[in-house]
Amino acid sequence: MRTICIICFVLSFLNIKAQQDVKFEVLESGFIYTEANFPSAHASTIEELENGDLIAAWFGGTHERHSDVSIYTSTKTEAGWSSPRKVADGFENDTLSYPTWNPVLFNIPENLFLFYKIGPSPSTWWGAYKTSKDQGRTWSDKILLPEGVLGPIKNKPIQLENGRIVSPSSVELQDGAVWHAHMEISDDLGKTWRKIPVNQDSDSKVIQPTIIQLKNGDLKAFFRSDQDVVLESISRDDGENWSKFVESELANPNSGIDAVSLDSGGFLMVYNPMESGEDWWQGRSKLNLAYSKDGEHWEDVLELENKKVGEYSYPAIIQSKTGEIHITYTYDRKRIKYFRLKRVN
Repeated sequence: MRTICIICFVLSFLNIKAQQDVKFEVLESGFIYTEANFPSAHASTIEELENGDLIAAWFGGTHERHSDVSIYTSTKTEAGWSSPRKVADGFENDTLSYPTWNPVLFNIPENLFLFYKIGPSPSTWWGAYKTSKDQGRTWSDKILLPEGVLGPIKNKPIQLENGRIVSPSSVELQDGAVWHAHMEISDDLGKTWRKIPVNQDSDSKVIQPTIIQLKNGDLKAFFRSDQDVVLESISRDDGENWSKFVESELANPNSGIDAVSLDSGGFLMVYNPMESGEDWWQGRSKLNLAYSKDGEHWEDVLELENKKVGEYSYPAIIQSKTGEIHITYTYDRKRIKYFRLKRVN
């Protein structure tokens, strides 16, 4: 038994040491736009296009829940980011318009999806999407998802080797008193979806999952929670069933997170390394990038923001075909900030 304990300690030490040696260099950082015809912005998403360019989206308007809040996109080429362009809204008629929420971009061959939500509040919104056949230059008409299906609620879906799409989703019911997470699975490239509950008997409030795929093929989901810690759950059958929630090593002040599986192995997570406060926005003044070799043990490798006050939240992260890391997030509800990184060791 003593020999086993010594071996476990050595392996744990080597794992921590390996993570401490991981470093990322900032190649570029700044705002996607500096001027726009809307004062407030939130909930960004980012995706790589077929030609290697990037596309980002977010919702912008007078303020969250205002009827003028719409979905905007910007494309990054060698010349930089394009001006924000409105591509979706909640317009019904001349006297009725709903706010839109939480866009999520997801690119598969021959189809770029833009998922988003429409409705007065997260308790009453419904899911919609548009598709683009020309990499975001033009978009289809709005398509409503079936009743009970919301689409990816904040973070990108994951596509498995067998083609299955597992989309991380959640609901906020009774004006936010009840939170439940679920997965939406498509085996026909997004034509139809079915809903998989995740631990809906848990006493914890959880929403906005993000998914990674472990080296053995299992899926691990991480959840925003009301427990001051990121909760996690594992699926060993391609998303059909999920284990009970357990606490991760990462703090969570009831704020959005996002993670990505790296092509070379390992994982990255963007999160707020703080506890929650009395107000919903407290705990979001710091934003970190953490690295994990195994999806279990995490080490901070970069401070994206470190302020006494402010809101730096709702991150999105991807890895492009070049191996570079791309991150977007809300900057004080006024703009969307962007980072481009590369691993240097």
